[in-house]
Amino acid sequence: MIKFELVTLRGVKLSEEVHEVLLPTLDGQIAVFENHAPLVSIAKTGVISVRRKSDHPDDMLDHYAVTGGVIEIADNVVRVLVDEADHSADVSEKEAQEALENAKKLYSEAKDQMSIDKAQSMIDRQAVRLRVAELRRRTRR
Repeated sequence: MIKFELVTLRGVKLSEEVHEVLLPTLDGQIAVFENHAPLVSIAKTGVISVRRKSDHPDDMLDHYAVTGGVIEIADNVVRVLVDEADHSADVSEKEAQEALENAKKLYSEAKDQMSIDKAQSMIDRQAVRLRVAELRRRTRR
């Protein structure tokens, strides 16, 4: 087992012993199991998936939409520090879809680079929130 800690600006979102964690990095998704090599990496905006026990099938994974941050792995502890993390159960698919459409509209209306960057960040965040809502809908049947 590994200790997984998901920490946001608001505090600890999750801290428990788990079997596996799937993490979004700049080089792609990585799976972390017990005795993983030490690593410090950038977490990109994406989905973190958690398998609590080795015999849990994929439809029992818990999913979190996260904004970018930092990943630290050492001594069977996986610590992920991010600005925001939303558990799939806390995300409304309808609201995420509406927010994504609004972000796309802001992007199309942006007049300067700062506005474009802000709108793109909003698009990325809402797209990943929509993804975890869809994952929850598909796996909880």
